[in-house]
Amino acid sequence: MTTSATTTRPTRDPWLDNAKMALVTLVVVGHTWTLLPLTALHGHLYDFLYAWHIPAFVFVTGYLSRSFDWSRRRLWQLVCTVAVPYVIFECALALFRVHVGGEDLDRLFADPHWPMWYLAALFFWRLLTPVFRNLPGGVVLAVGISLLAGLYAGDTLDIARVLGLLPFFVLGLKATPERLERLRSWPAQVAAVLALVAIWVATTWTDRWASTEWLYYRSRYDELGTSDVEAMVIRGVLLAVGLAGAWAFLALVPRGGGWFARMGAWTLVVYLFHGFAVKGAAYAGYDRWAAERPELALVLTTTVGVLLALSLAWPPVATRLGHLVDPLGYAQRKVRAAVQVAAAKGEADVFAGAIEDAASRKLTYAR
Repeated sequence: MTTSATTTRPTRDPWLDNAKMALVTLVVVGHTWTLLPLTALHGHLYDFLYAWHIPAFVFVTGYLSRSFDWSRRRLWQLVCTVAVPYVIFECALALFRVHVGGEDLDRLFADPHWPMWYLAALFFWRLLTPVFRNLPGGVVLAVGISLLAGLYAGDTLDIARVLGLLPFFVLGLKATPERLERLRSWPAQVAAVLALVAIWVATTWTDRWASTEWLYYRSRYDELGTSDVEAMVIRGVLLAVGLAGAWAFLALVPRGGGWFARMGAWTLVVYLFHGFAVKGAAYAGYDRWAAERPELALVLTTTVGVLLALSLAWPPVATRLGHLVDPLGYAQRKVRAAVQVAAAKGEADVFAGAIEDAASRKLTYAR
């Protein structure tokens, strides 16, 4: 996720920006669907989306993290753009939920609030990048870690999700522009449509072989009511489904630039701020209203979710909210600008003094 449009370079790939913006929009839509009553259609749509869109997001995150290393500059950037926003928005969401929603909270910071888990996971994934990027068999190792994580991993800093979704991140690290280029072919796009149709059909019977909770990668196997062996098989299938859906999505994402692609520079703003709107709607009783008219609520909720994502990524809004997402970066840019202004003023004073001296000498010679 990009925190500021100031990071935009002429070489940005509009395909990835389109993918990022589409994925964060789907995140917002998926979260707004939690306000809907649990009908067969709503449950099917939700399971279909969650079977692949978070794996796709993690895959893209891994691909964009390939250049990360343990240099001082990169580590400081990780603190500024991930750790600091995590602390700020953990506090902000906690205050919002307590004083607006009247909720009781505990384990602040240690157990990330919804939807802050992704920043906690991103922090650890980035730190693991130099380990997995060039590691032979890294994908196999990541899959093994994911399968075993369900046995032991807990919810502290959502480590269960960090390890459970690790294969998608490592696959992103291993991807190259040349490999992703294969997704541009028309056979790949036909296969992508077929894959998404297959996932849609498969998620019709999700609750018969894996409940929705499996799609979050956050619970231990003993909490899901299956044996360890069966649980590993289910998770293995979900990893394969998630990967197929992620690649299918990327194959169908438009390659061209435009206003939607430019919004892809502000995905972190959308991600961090949309939770207040979703929680606020819940506190206002929107879910009760939706329960009385489920069909209308589905259309309205989905539309509002899309518009909310687009509004938060709209540059006039995003540029202002971006200062809150990356306050240290904003302060650094302000200091740098002030130093440049001061240096320019000093150079101007020197230049003006030189002109005055030259003028004085010329006047002296004229006399």
